[in-house]
Amino acid sequence: MSTPDLALLSLVQWLSPAFPTGAFAYSHGLEQAVSEGEVTSEASLLDWLTDILEHGAGWNDAVLLASGLRGEDLGALADLARALAGTAERLKETEEQGAAFAKARAEMTEGSTNAMPLPLPLAVAEAARDLAIPTEQVIALFQHSFASNLVSAGVRFIPLGQAAGQRVLAALHGPIAQIAQRAATATTADLAQTAFRAELQSAAHETLDVRIFKT
Repeated sequence: MSTPDLALLSLVQWLSPAFPTGAFAYSHGLEQAVSEGEVTSEASLLDWLTDILEHGAGWNDAVLLASGLRGEDLGALADLARALAGTAERLKETEEQGAAFAKARAEMTEGSTNAMPLPLPLAVAEAARDLAIPTEQVIALFQHSFASNLVSAGVRFIPLGQAAGQRVLAALHGPIAQIAQRAATATTADLAQTAFRAELQSAAHETLDVRIFKT
């Protein structure tokens, strides 16, 4: 097997549900949206996730990931990523998963964990810098992993059938490919977030009486 193939398998492993980042425990505000009756069906879940990917944290994470892969300063990007987290739960989500990602890689390779915990997209960027994989492909797989986790949360909490969940994920392939293509050449000047409903739901989730997910 060629080196690029092995690199791709490493990236797929890092972004798979089996990698212990605890991603299954976070709903990115989806639990609140379902509780409020805003996301109740296959169609509304697709709309909600599309907005997150194209106009919310999904887009910003893609740009941050691209910037990190290009070799930009991770400390400065991490400060920017934290500033872009619109709520305490958004910040908790990206920092906890980033720290878990770095810890799992360190334990897997018997290496040391970065003394400076990084938000998730930058932890992935740091790990993937040395892989011979095009930036666009890294972003697409990262976004697919993010979408997969949220589809799984929707299937469990709305609830939806597994087939409906897979239809939603398949319908997101086109938007994910387009986001990856745009983000691969984007800079921090292109960061923008207009998924305001998702941010409001994230803030409201902090005080939700009965919670299944962390965010």
